[in-house]
Amino acid sequence: MRKYLCPDYYFDTYREITPAFLLEVGIRYLILDIDNTLAPYEQPEPDEQILGWLAALDAVGIRAAFVSNNKAPRVELFNAKIGIPMFPEGKKPLRRGTVRAMEAMSAIPEQTATLGDQIFTDVWAGRRIGARTILVPPIKDKRDPFTRLKRLLERPIMRYYRKRKERVSK
Repeated sequence: MRKYLCPDYYFDTYREITPAFLLEVGIRYLILDIDNTLAPYEQPEPDEQILGWLAALDAVGIRAAFVSNNKAPRVELFNAKIGIPMFPEGKKPLRRGTVRAMEAMSAIPEQTATLGDQIFTDVWAGRRIGARTILVPPIKDKRDPFTRLKRLLERPIMRYYRKRKERVSK
């Protein structure tokens, strides 16, 4: 189970994920989470860094779509200046939202990656559709009991990821 939930890649922030890296590993389609991945919950609209990063992806032909577990008003407002396919209330890790995003982009699993901040939603959803997965730490983590429990359960998976990465690097 740990292997199934383990991300393929881990970065400290979405800004470290360059178009060159994505192309190098064969990613042409990117399914994006919004909250705590690209922006904190309190940020209603994308800032210039997010807009620039998405423009850089588009410039090299990498297509993107939002799949968020948040409600439509939040996702619509965030996407208003961007205009990519969006799927609010995606119910990740269920397949519905991610499959719809892939269909909207005419994506194939081998060239698709999911990007998010949670193993039990974003990574698991990506695994369920056969896509590669990219994990970033949450920008501003919630402190409610449920989120704290999820973060606690993520720790052994991340230890497994780091050990696997060390073995591959040697």
